[in-house]
Amino acid sequence: MPATLMDGKALAQRVREEVAEEVARLERPPTVATVLVGDDPASEVYIRHKHTACEEVGIRALDYRLAADVSQEDVLGLVAQLNARDDVDGILVQSPLPEPLDEPAVLASVTPVKDVDGFHPFNVGQLTIGTPTHVPATPLGVMRLLAEYDVELKGARSVVVGRSTIVGKPAAALLLAEHATVTICHSRTRDLAAHTREADVLVAAVGVPRMITPEMVKPGGVVVDVGITRTDDGLVGDVDPAAADVAGLLTPVPGGVGPMTVAYLLVNTLKAARYRRGDLAFPLA
Repeated sequence: MPATLMDGKALAQRVREEVAEEVARLERPPTVATVLVGDDPASEVYIRHKHTACEEVGIRALDYRLAADVSQEDVLGLVAQLNARDDVDGILVQSPLPEPLDEPAVLASVTPVKDVDGFHPFNVGQLTIGTPTHVPATPLGVMRLLAEYDVELKGARSVVVGRSTIVGKPAAALLLAEHATVTICHSRTRDLAAHTREADVLVAAVGVPRMITPEMVKPGGVVVDVGITRTDDGLVGDVDPAAADVAGLLTPVPGGVGPMTVAYLLVNTLKAARYRRGDLAFPLA
């Protein structure tokens, strides 16, 4: 029997509706500022999608654009201005930043309470010690999908393929917090298939098209495909679609994790507003 496809598009719409309802109850709408440096087409599209999603749920979005040859000092200066503005609840610096900008330094310059991407070292540390504040949107979306489909994580063998700070590492931390037994695999892992075939829950997040073949999937296992690459054949994930003949649950590409990422950026922006307005307590950074 082919795998049940996990409908991230429908779930993301429900999450957006939940956010819209909560935003409507606030005295003033949350505000997020996006910063785009350069003219990377993929980043342009992503920013546009974020702004459209914000508008749909009643979040105010401010759009800041800087030239690709902008100085590090000017980028940090803009972030400092946004940090100081009381009417800005969240700040999102679109990555990747063009060279020679120091991306880690720019991301670390965002004040932690406004870091809706969850990339600041303070927020990364909070997740690591088990007291999460802002967490990257994609792993949060993955966890919501798993909960929606009643995936039992306690004691489950979970394998994350990819060790990025955006997806792989935070996803592993969130799975561990749910008492899964977690293995992180990467480009230097020996006999990758030996690990993935044992996974009750497999999260593929490496950005290599169709890297995970059906033979690498545990029969009946849960497979979450985070990767998305634009090819001549369209958008392609990290998992070969034929894995649907083996897996029990599988996220499609597109329509799986992607819509959840944008939805949870909205969730994070709402959370940032609540932190700043005292509805939630944010630890001292």
